[in-house]
Amino acid sequence: QVQLVESGGGLVQAGGSLRLSCAASGRTFSSYAMGWFRQAPGKERQFVSAISWSGGSTYYTDSVKGRFTISRDNAKNTVYLQMNSLKPEDTAVYYCAARTPSPRSFSTSYSSNSDYGYWGQGTLVTVSS
Repeated sequence: QVQLVESGGGLVQAGGSLRLSCAASGRTFSSYAMGWFRQAPGKERQFVSAISWSGGSTYYTDSVKGRFTISRDNAKNTVYLQMNSLKPEDTAVYYCAARTPSPRSFSTSYSSNSDYGYWGQGTLVTVSS
């Protein structure tokens, strides 16, 4: 079992930055690949970024490439999402998630919601224009 708690959301002007954190409970955090997803009002939850258990592989949706950076500190059981050059369209509730063991390769299924079995409660990011 993994429990996830996000923090760091808030209101920021367009062009600003925020860093989201996701603290995980459990001694096996380092064995999980992690992901960030977001859900804007009236829209489906969508993939934002993912990181392998070691941190050696990272993935991003096209709309955030070059602006967002995912990282993890396994000693602190925490995954981060550094968000720079924020845009109003980044406004959403951001969720972190832990990917449960799957026969599917992480490198080909990192963006699939269904592969993530543990989710945080979400943190709201609002970007004003």
